[in-house]
Amino acid sequence: MLSFKERAISLLKKADVKINGDRPWDIQVYNDKLYERTLLGGTIAFGEAYMDGWWSAEKLDQFFAKILGAYLDEELKSPILLFYYLKSALFNPQTEKKAFKVGEVHYDIGNDLYSKMLDKRMVYTCGYWDGFQDIPPASNLDEAQENKLEIICRKIGLKKGDNVLDIGCGWGSFIRYAAEKYQANCVGISVSKKQVDYGNKSKGDLSIEYRLQDYRDIDEKFDHIVSVGMFEHVGYKNYKTYMEVVNKNLKDDGLFLLHTIGCNISTTATDPWINKYIFPNSMLPSAAQISKSVENLFVIEDWHNFGINYDHTLMSWYNNFKKYWPDIKGHYNERFYKMWEFYLLSSAATFRIRRNQVWQIVLSKHGIKDGYKRIV
Repeated sequence: MLSFKERAISLLKKADVKINGDRPWDIQVYNDKLYERTLLGGTIAFGEAYMDGWWSAEKLDQFFAKILGAYLDEELKSPILLFYYLKSALFNPQTEKKAFKVGEVHYDIGNDLYSKMLDKRMVYTCGYWDGFQDIPPASNLDEAQENKLEIICRKIGLKKGDNVLDIGCGWGSFIRYAAEKYQANCVGISVSKKQVDYGNKSKGDLSIEYRLQDYRDIDEKFDHIVSVGMFEHVGYKNYKTYMEVVNKNLKDDGLFLLHTIGCNISTTATDPWINKYIFPNSMLPSAAQISKSVENLFVIEDWHNFGINYDHTLMSWYNNFKKYWPDIKGHYNERFYKMWEFYLLSSAATFRIRRNQVWQIVLSKHGIKDGYKRIV
């Protein structure tokens, strides 16, 4: 019978990763108990072992690209993962009462962290690095995020005076941009108290309203609705309800733009480590799940995949996080640093190897006469 270390060596060989090797993606092991801990405890144990300093890699993003590209995570499923699937099947982890938990756990951990890590507008979603129409390719994170905000405005045909709702507005990057550049009247809702507080303090005299509100409580008509990086918190049991809420609050001739991370396969739960430490009660939708949720409610006018851009965006966030860590580390600790590093660099790898995608989907209630005109 193989020892835990021998089994680990055999698994890692499939990904061309060596233990204590000299290549940037090779794993450096500092505690031999790592093999048993990981093989018995799965991905959550592996992530916690990194936070505990049991292992490292010179280029963590390259290491993750190797092991995730070889689907080694599929061979590290523990009973904990089964627990999450059963919990998701038996209960609804994304009810209205539980909707604010992710705001408290993730988005409220400190505006100092996000202001250092993100771009100048504090956009916490994938940037658009490619050029389009009269916009040149981005050369830095600020430009990539401006490109993304502009492309959303153009995709929905935003005009001066339009009333726009942003479901999951974050720190208000999109609604501030829409109000500044297009003189739109904007409402943004979030489940994060610190995001809403930041938005209200920074909106100036722009026609913007920030609300601490769950999407199920919206009841007013808008010319357009956007949701940028929030759908990952809705949960598969609530996809239809979410689309019904959007349909109810969107004017008949309006457009809805959904920007979301997407998964290549349909699932009902997220990775246990991500659920515990980063995004509680989150899950990534599949194309099939989204398509099913819009039946009898919307016409899909356009479906744009630019997921490879998220690798570049996440690496930019990581570089900022690492650069400015000395400025903010007084509010956190070294274990948090390792946790955040693990989160950013493992996420970058999932987009690099095309396990995850980024979709922008434009939907209308009745179909656009003569068809939707694509801009990319």
